[in-house]
Amino acid sequence: MPKSIGILTAGGDSPGLNAAIRGIGKAAIGRYDMQVIGFRDGFRGLMENRILRLDSRSLSGILTVGGTILGTSRDKPHRMPVGNRVMDMTDVMVDNYHRHHLDVLVCLGGGGTQKNALRLKQKGLNIITLPKTIDNDVAMTDVTFGFDTALSIATEAIDRLHSTAHSHHRIIVVEVMGHRAGWLALGAGIAGGADVILIPEIPYDVEIVAEAVRRRSRHGSNFSIVAVAEGAMTKEEAKALAEAEEQRRQAKDKASKQKAKEQLEALWSQHKGSTLRLAQQLEELTGLESRLTILGHLQRGGTPSAADRLLATRLGSACAELIHQGVCGVMVAARGDGVEPVPLEEVAGKRKLVPLDHPWVEAARAVGTCLGD
Repeated sequence: MPKSIGILTAGGDSPGLNAAIRGIGKAAIGRYDMQVIGFRDGFRGLMENRILRLDSRSLSGILTVGGTILGTSRDKPHRMPVGNRVMDMTDVMVDNYHRHHLDVLVCLGGGGTQKNALRLKQKGLNIITLPKTIDNDVAMTDVTFGFDTALSIATEAIDRLHSTAHSHHRIIVVEVMGHRAGWLALGAGIAGGADVILIPEIPYDVEIVAEAVRRRSRHGSNFSIVAVAEGAMTKEEAKALAEAEEQRRQAKDKASKQKAKEQLEALWSQHKGSTLRLAQQLEELTGLESRLTILGHLQRGGTPSAADRLLATRLGSACAELIHQGVCGVMVAARGDGVEPVPLEEVAGKRKLVPLDHPWVEAARAVGTCLGD
């Protein structure tokens, strides 16, 4: 009897999602005669039983389209807003999985999706995931689809900002996405020739950044490009955050845990707007006019790059092959030109950060880029 699979996309949208849906669907239907349905708007659609029948016709023409035809949301199975309450809806999702007589549920998403998918696996469901995020921070895979497109968009933005920075003798501060991981800011900063690159993995000193700008000015370059990951922070901020996280880990009773959680939330709240504060500080410290550009969701939109289409199609078709072989409970990871199924337990709850000795970091330092430390 042909297998029946469900697909959902969760978390933030990302270029290449439709290419991955197409890769899974066309291989599953055309090669293995499987039946495929999609759940709308992530785990919420699975909970509310909102489906879209996927066939050759509905999968046609979506390879080059950005976003996701299924829609997405950041809802979590175990903490889902329902009315004015937050409820654990995992059992409802399990019931809907069985209602459609599914053999496997495929979840496309980033780090949060990997954790939520593992929860469903622990409830007895057959789960496979694909790694998607522009941040490139999903553990145990060489790369995530969506990253290459976002990298190109961020690099082009920095390229365009060079001309206005040079013309007006300004400091242009460019905020790039990356809350915990700096892959996008680092890659775009190097490719776009940024003079300063600040990433979460390397806490910075504002005075060191200002001196790098002043040094360029003394040598006749009266402009600078500063590429900043949204999660980049000063050494003082990083120290306070590390101490708060340690207090949370050591908390024994419920009250202590809640207090530590509130302290962490307060620190992250204070961090909002930090890139704007950095731009203002650099203007004060250097005497050069400073302007801030926040790329925001621009980096997530539009047509996926050729590399992301290839990666998503490769992972998607490999996913269908694994389902045919009866493999589940894994993430389909990119390994060189091939793929590797990695147990969800080895992925969930982990994050791939930029190593301090990574070749990109070494290359940036070698060409004189200031990393703020």
